[in-house]
Amino acid sequence: MPVDSVIAVGNEDVLESEPRLRAVLREGAELPLDELSDALAYALRDHHETEKLLLLARMKGLPADHVLTLPLGGDLAAVPEARAAARGQLDEWGIGADDAFTTELIVSELVANALRYGAPPYRLRLILDGRLTCEVRDAGDSVPHLKHARTIDEGGRGLFIVASVADAWGIRYHAQGKTVWAQQSTALAG
Repeated sequence: MPVDSVIAVGNEDVLESEPRLRAVLREGAELPLDELSDALAYALRDHHETEKLLLLARMKGLPADHVLTLPLGGDLAAVPEARAAARGQLDEWGIGADDAFTTELIVSELVANALRYGAPPYRLRLILDGRLTCEVRDAGDSVPHLKHARTIDEGGRGLFIVASVADAWGIRYHAQGKTVWAQQSTALAG
């Protein structure tokens, strides 16, 4: 990630107002963050005009083979297709059978909910990074609700099922739609 995209405070570009910081950041690119923080504090020790708040973070991208992204069709036929794609990816990752079953259930419920209540385009993403995350994105503005369906109800159990089997779940809203996600711990097949 380029240095200039790492630090900004409000509307002020700290790298422009303090040009010596750019050199310190470049030289300390491989330092642990606590050492880089010390180097920045030392470089700014004589600067008393204003206070600055710096947030240091290093982001790393995931290897491409740790992410499955699948555009989805606009009808319920996309549910078994998404489940099959997930199953194939989970096999490649060596995810155990119990976790794979749980993931397929999560994929089925999230994709079906997006297709029923959301708006196209639809996308499924599986991410393996210590935990397994399933995301389904759509362009709809409907708000998913966790419901407790009665025994006579034919639907309304999707998010309840997801919440029951996942370690965590939630919703991220975007300018154009939302992403409903669920995470689970996984065990690699032995």
